[in-house]
Amino acid sequence: MLSILGTIVVGLIVGLIARALKPGNDSMGFIMTVLLGVAGAFAAKYAGIATGFYKEGDVVGWIASVVGAIVLLLIYGLLTKKSS
Repeated sequence: MLSILGTIVVGLIVGLIARALKPGNDSMGFIMTVLLGVAGAFAAKYAGIATGFYKEGDVVGWIASVVGAIVLLLIYGLLTKKSS
């Protein structure tokens, strides 16, 4: 249970970091940014551990979480892009 709560807290921080690092103007709000950060943190954590790239608690997990959140932000941006 604490692992899941920890991942959610990391996801909150990671979502904000990813939003700051991702270039471009996003029109999504704070809640959507945080949700994508949490989803990116969960995806990166479990994919990295499952493939054996790192163990739980490794610093590289933070980096992978930021990268996962940026990828989700990019995908979200492509899916919601309005044609002009």
